[in-house]
Amino acid sequence: MKVLSQFRKKLALTTTAVALAASTVFAPAASAQETIKWRVQSHWPASSSSFKDSLERLRDTLEERTNGRLQLQLYEDGALFKARETFNAVSRGIIQMGTISPSYAQDKIPLAGVASGLPFAFRNVWEAVYFHKHLGFEKMLQDQAAKHGVYYSTDKIYPTELVSRKPINTWEDFTKLKIRSSGAMQTFLTDAGAAASYLPGSELYTALSTGVVDAAHWGAAQGADSMGLYDLTKYHVQPALNIAGTDVIIVSQKAMDKLPKDIRDILVQTLEEQFWSRTNEYLYQERIALARAIKDRGVQINDIPEDVLKRLTEAAQKSWDVEAKRNPSAAEAVKLVRDFLTDLGYL
Repeated sequence: MKVLSQFRKKLALTTTAVALAASTVFAPAASAQETIKWRVQSHWPASSSSFKDSLERLRDTLEERTNGRLQLQLYEDGALFKARETFNAVSRGIIQMGTISPSYAQDKIPLAGVASGLPFAFRNVWEAVYFHKHLGFEKMLQDQAAKHGVYYSTDKIYPTELVSRKPINTWEDFTKLKIRSSGAMQTFLTDAGAAASYLPGSELYTALSTGVVDAAHWGAAQGADSMGLYDLTKYHVQPALNIAGTDVIIVSQKAMDKLPKDIRDILVQTLEEQFWSRTNEYLYQERIALARAIKDRGVQINDIPEDVLKRLTEAAQKSWDVEAKRNPSAAEAVKLVRDFLTDLGYL
């Protein structure tokens, strides 16, 4: 009985310690404390699946965990700034938070081209996740963003896949395509022989409907479905063009430093949790979205023929070399990718 009594006392003390530790991170402070409101400019239109599943999720989670002390006011693509201006707005503290594609900050972050995704590099999402979180790539990106007063946090890792009005059955089919793209992927597709150009998400549907472009990538199946692209495109092209962290949450470091420590800790922990949660959730939703598009919308999987895929892969590896020559940090990251893929037996 004495042993049991001692055990109960230890259990009570442990439970109390855990509760106190949890309260440090998640417990609400006194309601009398002021409410902090942040403006958040997204690069996603409100119709995009990620606006709801990533940004609204983040807003609701932070509001719940801070007991309403930190509130995010969300603005869709273009509401406050153009997508390519958001990084500067956050860097200068004009707004407190935003979402971007790394390619939009390529003039500020030398690694942005690699972050946007080296084409035909990783074959599975877990490989890109390991590269970011275990091989140090995310830390490299954060260090570069920090020089501009920005806290950088990848929202999720996911595949980028084309949807097209026309099938790709031959090399000539590919080279005739006009493709909406961005960043390093845009450069690669153009160098490989297609005509790739950048368009903001808000203009994509119209561009496809009027024939300005024949194909586009907006994430993969889930992104295409949420943007209504399957209304206009009946071919979902595989394999993935790349697998990367092409959605990023950026926060003004100045705004973060002004937060009470408990709220700042909650924010950092929630952003880290968001990466893992959204990466897994996105993969699940991808399978569902593609299956639904095939069943209900008549979408067809267009597997790139082996001869075309071989030429694209050869062109892709040349584009890696071009990216590596941009700057020393890009060269370091590309070498890290090559070494990793060699270890996996891909190269």
